[in-house]
Amino acid sequence: MRIATRLAIVAVVALLSGCGGSDDETTGSSTTPESAAATTRAVRAEWEHEPDCRHPAGASRWGCSVGAYRCQAVVVDRGWSVSCSKPGQSIAFTVRP
Repeated sequence: MRIATRLAIVAVVALLSGCGGSDDETTGSSTTPESAAATTRAVRAEWEHEPDCRHPAGASRWGCSVGAYRCQAVVVDRGWSVSCSKPGQSIAFTVRP
């Protein structure tokens, strides 16, 4: 019973702390900060204009493809948290509706 209580506490703390606080972030081993930011801006702009990436009415999460990236979006208190990835690179950003 103690282990279940501890696991529940850890899960609640993890949910409350969230995942990151940046509006734009990119990970990848071969990109410079300038090119990473440019890539994030380009993918974000394409995501915002891609009809398949629009927020479906009533949905709390959805996905779409942007070029070589596969993106997943979820509704969060700040808007929509979007995470896009392709082999070897990932991009995350927040979009305000």
